[in-house]
Amino acid sequence: MKKRKKIRTGIVLVLGLVLVSANIAAGDVCKGYPPQAPRDIDNRAGENKSRFSMAPSYTELNLCHLHFHVNAEHKSKDFSIYAGDGINGLGGGYQCNNSTSLTKSELQAPMTNFCKDVKPGDTIEVHWVYTSCDVKPAKTLKGCFSDSCINPNLRVEAQVFTVVNDALALNFWDFTYDGNIVNGYHQAKALPTNTGKPVEYVGSTTGSMYTEQKCSPFQGAWSVRPKCAKIDINSLSEWCKNNVFEENHAHGVRKLVTNPKLLEEIK
Repeated sequence: MKKRKKIRTGIVLVLGLVLVSANIAAGDVCKGYPPQAPRDIDNRAGENKSRFSMAPSYTELNLCHLHFHVNAEHKSKDFSIYAGDGINGLGGGYQCNNSTSLTKSELQAPMTNFCKDVKPGDTIEVHWVYTSCDVKPAKTLKGCFSDSCINPNLRVEAQVFTVVNDALALNFWDFTYDGNIVNGYHQAKALPTNTGKPVEYVGSTTGSMYTEQKCSPFQGAWSVRPKCAKIDINSLSEWCKNNVFEENHAHGVRKLVTNPKLLEEIK
């Protein structure tokens, strides 16, 4: 009888330690960091009081990088299907609501696909990254900085797409960089329209290596369009085959930041 009591006592102690550890882990949050991203853009609440000014319009900055993530890093009413936490840096995030009602032809695999980890039916979030540094578009986000410009204003223009096999869908080449210089700034040929008024907020760079316990130190302005659009996989594939950014694969997503202490209030 005493032996059983000791066993039960031991189990209770172990469970208690586990619960305490879990509570400590759940309470851990980055301290002293600026507001983070990504976030639910329909929820404007936030408690982070760090003072950072909004970066200028992208038209007054240089496009320095262009890449995409598999699934949406952000969340809105139009892309709200939870895709789980992901595995090995891929997956997770959110999917466009219209991805559940695609036709058989829209889901058909293309003859060739030069984009790794992306297929018809997938959701992607595309990021056009702009910098105040006097630089040209280049490979990786390091190209957004220079030896003489290590603390630039950064802005990310974001659009969430449903990837489909349909020549009548949007053509990714319409939104790429092709040596375009407008008023002295490197620019994309165009940015998506008709997908709602972009939600602007101050946040951080993203990526699957960051969490609410390991925050990103790089600050930037975000401009996220709230509605999904369909993009043709064939045009995206051709871009993956050859582009100045040397991008040919989907990046992982950072788990949605929900702790109000890590979010700035959206005005």
